[in-house]
Amino acid sequence: QVQLVESGGGLVQTGGSLRLSCAASGRTLSMYGVGWFRQAPGKEREFVARISWNSGTTVYADSVKGRFTISRDNAKNTVYLQMNSLKPEDTAVYFCAGTRSVSLRPASFDYWGQGTQVTVSS
Repeated sequence: QVQLVESGGGLVQTGGSLRLSCAASGRTLSMYGVGWFRQAPGKEREFVARISWNSGTTVYADSVKGRFTISRDNAKNTVYLQMNSLKPEDTAVYFCAGTRSVSLRPASFDYWGQGTQVTVSS
């Protein structure tokens, strides 16, 4: 089993920055990668970014490319999501999730954190 705990959410103005953290524990070596998803009220959960645990290969949703950066610190078993140039449409609950698959579909992610709220005011 893998446990994931997010932190770092909050309220920020348009154009501001936040950094989310996802601390992993348990059988982390069983994971292929860790991703970030977000879910706004009344909308489906959507993929944001993923990083592979070993190689560090990254994938981003088009909506965040050039603004968000996902990174990892293997020594700390922690994945980060640096969010810059935030927009009101980035407002959502952000979840980190662990997967043993290369697929980006939410159903392919086996482990989920509890989520952290990010609110961007206009």
